[in-house]
Amino acid sequence: MISMRLMRFGAKKKPFYRIVVIDSRRPRESKAIDYLGYYDPLKDPAEIKIDLARAKAWLARGVQASKTVLSLLDRAAQSGDATE
Repeated sequence: MISMRLMRFGAKKKPFYRIVVIDSRRPRESKAIDYLGYYDPLKDPAEIKIDLARAKAWLARGVQASKTVLSLLDRAAQSGDATE
């Protein structure tokens, strides 16, 4: 199954995440099918940049998003931090 989830980058104790579409059986560091944006929790406030149009297109195809990604999509849509 294809899923939309976070891929961790950054140094130890300095996480930075990319929001990716990837096969759910692949490890976290594997090659992704598509990159939709990023999430930086260390900035104040946390920086979220997501291409909402591509994310909605993937969700329409039946991709399952993780709970964290769904909450980030909601936050990005409400705050206007996403690219349309």
